[in-house]
Amino acid sequence: MPGACWQEIHKEPSFMSDHCTSLPGNGALATALLCLSLLPALSVAQEPGVSMGESLPPVVVSAPRLARDLQETPAAVSVVEQEDLQQGRQHLQLDESLNRVPGVFFQNRYNFAQNLRLSIRGFGARAPFGIRGIFLNLDGFPETLPDGQSQVDTIDLTSASRVEVIRGPSSALYGNASGGVLDISTRDGRGPAEASVGVTAGSYGFRRLEAQGGGEQGPWSGHVSAWHLNYDGYRDQSETEKMLFNTQGRYAFSPDRDLTVVFTALDQPKGQDAGGLSREQVREDRRQASTFAEALNAGQSVEQQRLGVAYRDAALLPGELQFKTFYSRRDFEQQLPFAVVNPSLIGFSRAFYGVSGDYTHSAQLFTLPLTFTAGIEAREQRDDRERFIVNNEGVRGAQTQDALETGTTVGVYGQTDVLLSDRLTMTLGARLDRLRLKIDDRLSGGAASGRETFTEYSLSAGPSYQLHPNHQLYATVGTSFESPTFTEFYDPTEPDDGFDPGLKAQQALNTEVGLKGFLGERTRYELAIFRVTTDDEIVLTESNPDRFSNAGETRRDGIELGLEHFLNADWSLSASYTWSDFRFREFSDEEGNDFSGNRLPGLPEHSLFAELAWRDQNSGWFVMVDTLIVSHVFAEDANDERVAGYGLLNTRAGRRFSVAGQKVEAFLAVNNLTDKAYFSNVRVNANNDNFFEPAPERNLFGGIRLTF
Repeated sequence: MPGACWQEIHKEPSFMSDHCTSLPGNGALATALLCLSLLPALSVAQEPGVSMGESLPPVVVSAPRLARDLQETPAAVSVVEQEDLQQGRQHLQLDESLNRVPGVFFQNRYNFAQNLRLSIRGFGARAPFGIRGIFLNLDGFPETLPDGQSQVDTIDLTSASRVEVIRGPSSALYGNASGGVLDISTRDGRGPAEASVGVTAGSYGFRRLEAQGGGEQGPWSGHVSAWHLNYDGYRDQSETEKMLFNTQGRYAFSPDRDLTVVFTALDQPKGQDAGGLSREQVREDRRQASTFAEALNAGQSVEQQRLGVAYRDAALLPGELQFKTFYSRRDFEQQLPFAVVNPSLIGFSRAFYGVSGDYTHSAQLFTLPLTFTAGIEAREQRDDRERFIVNNEGVRGAQTQDALETGTTVGVYGQTDVLLSDRLTMTLGARLDRLRLKIDDRLSGGAASGRETFTEYSLSAGPSYQLHPNHQLYATVGTSFESPTFTEFYDPTEPDDGFDPGLKAQQALNTEVGLKGFLGERTRYELAIFRVTTDDEIVLTESNPDRFSNAGETRRDGIELGLEHFLNADWSLSASYTWSDFRFREFSDEEGNDFSGNRLPGLPEHSLFAELAWRDQNSGWFVMVDTLIVSHVFAEDANDERVAGYGLLNTRAGRRFSVAGQKVEAFLAVNNLTDKAYFSNVRVNANNDNFFEPAPERNLFGGIRLTF
């Protein structure tokens, strides 16, 4: 692979450096595709006699409800396996291993008060903090609330074994807020018994201790993991301390019946918020906190516990039954980095619980083989929430909210794969959801009480055709809906109004064609071309960044390309490219400003990831070098504030070896090797043009893990 194709961006408006912009029209899309197209050529440019000894193994995915071979799934689905999640990783945030997935964009890696922001095909980008519009499953249990909010702070990165990502609207599978799906699995202990301890340390006061262990004995299996993170942070007022405990136990009554129990506990006593800066403040000192962040000690503290139980029975009926129930408790308090104007001190105690049941079976429709799944699920959240005004000195003032917020959802769904011929499969899905959001006001005599009910139907359909034993063509059409969250319904400038009566659920239609398969025995590829049209898109209001409104219509056109190539048993190359043309089609704000035709803020047009990895099977040495190149974004709806793109180069190296019969992994890594000045987060439509959260300069970390 020519090194010029992975160079860092040094200036705007060029997407690539001068070495990669020699194509006609200076086209970034053509340039990236040309660079990626060199990968398949490697499969024929091998030295004679070099062989892995076998073809790439099949990958089975289950996030789309029906378990299938990845190559036969009629949807854009990516899988990240345990080695890429674990080897030489800092385990600061989930993005460090998922940047390789096309169509996925992360921000806010270093702000543990606002948490990691994730968008899939633009869904989730509007969130000023956390995750919106993406359904999150953790060990088979939902981390997405009925109102559509999700948290990633309870993900156990230490024991994460697999992540599946569905790109594109998936409400027919998961209901509300399913513009994409993130399905994360942690280790369950099945396999040989082992235990490990590890320590990692690095720049800006990064320290992380971890311990885990598990195994299998007869019908029992289980795994336990615990870790403690301290991080002083690159900027002022960005310190965090976080502890997490995760355990999973399983008892197999027989090969066809088993019971699984999962328990997770999070304690984050400190997660400071440095806030956003203006351009002038960045020029003065990019490491400073915003004006009020330190004075108010902006940040959050959170505790959460979750218990989940799952029972699987494949013996009672011809197919497989599965029942699940869960309960979680979350206590949360946050001081936002602003004062006086709006309530900035927020606290709540949340109970979130639910039950579900599904049945999966293979049968025949007339003479056609089919596999289907059908299920029902119910979930409820109860947030006991308060808000307060805080003055410039950090003194708590008037209370503006004291309410019980209740979100209840019930969904019924079904999905089937019908084998129409040896090469053609049709997938059909449908779901009915009823969602009720209710506020019981206790502060102003019920004046701010209210409720909204949504009854939504979601459909999906798509054929998958085997062009060749190694190549699968698919097309899909699917719908999704996304209700406003409680946070988005609430208008802090008018706290007595309760629900914003003008805010509606957004509706999306996804049309997509894709091609996936193998090139020879060493290269796996995927290509997706899509269009998503959305009515009533929920957006932050530029004239009042504390309120949300509906844009008339948006359209997202995109191309996603992913490639994974094994040069031999030791060398591999992974790459992904995303082109995104996401625009408002019809949108005028309350002040009459017309943003039609503008790009959706906070989302890059181009994104390119590549990683070259060497894992010596004999000596245990490993070296990985990766790059992430992102084009410019706009910070607000008007597209007047352009934020330059960036190119990052990261590397990590280490060795796995044995000492006195014990396995050891030692590693050292450097992030932002070229010391690029860039922003880890852009706060869309922020107050006072405080859009920017500067990212760390060159930084390093190293660690050692002992397994016995």
